[in-house]
Amino acid sequence: MNDQAVLQCQNLAKHFTDGQRKIQIFEQLNFQVKAGETVAIMGASGTGKSTLLHLLGGLDTPTAGDIFIQGQAMSSLNSKQRGRLRNQYLGFVYQFHHLLPEFSALENVMMPLLIAKTPSAKARQTAQDILAQVGLSERLSHRPAQLSGGERQRAAIARAMVTQPACILADEPTGNLDEDTASAVMRLFLDLKQQFQTALVVVTHDQKVANLMDHNYLLRHGELALAPP
Repeated sequence: MNDQAVLQCQNLAKHFTDGQRKIQIFEQLNFQVKAGETVAIMGASGTGKSTLLHLLGGLDTPTAGDIFIQGQAMSSLNSKQRGRLRNQYLGFVYQFHHLLPEFSALENVMMPLLIAKTPSAKARQTAQDILAQVGLSERLSHRPAQLSGGERQRAAIARAMVTQPACILADEPTGNLDEDTASAVMRLFLDLKQQFQTALVVVTHDQKVANLMDHNYLLRHGELALAPP
């Protein structure tokens, strides 16, 4: 781990409007993740955890403040440039895997590389290699509907890791899995994180998952603070 912030937000604010009423999710929120660091973000339902993750990933636009990915301010980029930055430096894993149902596991994992203009043969080999690492070398041609829940989530992790991103953003990645499968998925996450020195930000309700992270944060009343040990 080094001291470089791979992901950072400064004075971040997010508001929604409901008719004449302004709903403030958070205001003046500051946060950073260093290379190779693992972070859990916890909090009650409705506190804005997923909203924060979407903002950090450039999938939503803040009301005020800015997000920096590898030192690059998201506000200085147009939509195409933000997409390119996301594809280069970030990986995403969700509670529901979001694999494309009409494509095989291999094709799903190749997708980020093909979007990044990686030659098809190299993309295929790289995707095969990462799928082997997550134990799916015998499932390359299977579509998501033919995979178990744990296998689908492992394929989603492989897709997120295939570009060797600087940071993975994971939203309740074990929330749809039984306890044993969830434990296996988190071990896989941490093994791959160690191998590639990828930072990991996990939104979770599961204290067992949070306990595996370097730091635990609690999002409450619009403020993000280190959780007490």
